[in-house]
Amino acid sequence: MEKNIESLKELIDLNDVEKALELSDELLAMEDADKEKIYYLRGNIYRKMSNWQQALNNYQYSMDINPDGPAAYARKSVIEILDYYYKDQFNQ
Repeated sequence: MEKNIESLKELIDLNDVEKALELSDELLAMEDADKEKIYYLRGNIYRKMSNWQQALNNYQYSMDINPDGPAAYARKSVIEILDYYYKDQFNQ
């Protein structure tokens, strides 16, 4: 499983988001899936795609498994980004 997680991280680093999403779907379907990590990484994929809602959803799925994991910080960061963007729109 760790090798698959590393492959997923590589695809994300290479910005190959389509293949990364496909691999994450395959990994989630596995019986021994580390769902906390996979959902966190899926959040990162969607974040790269600027699909903020899906990023938040996947970070939340990861947090549902482990509230103290890295997804908590990532989710907070996305919310801060969105707050910043929306404030700028109102200040134009």
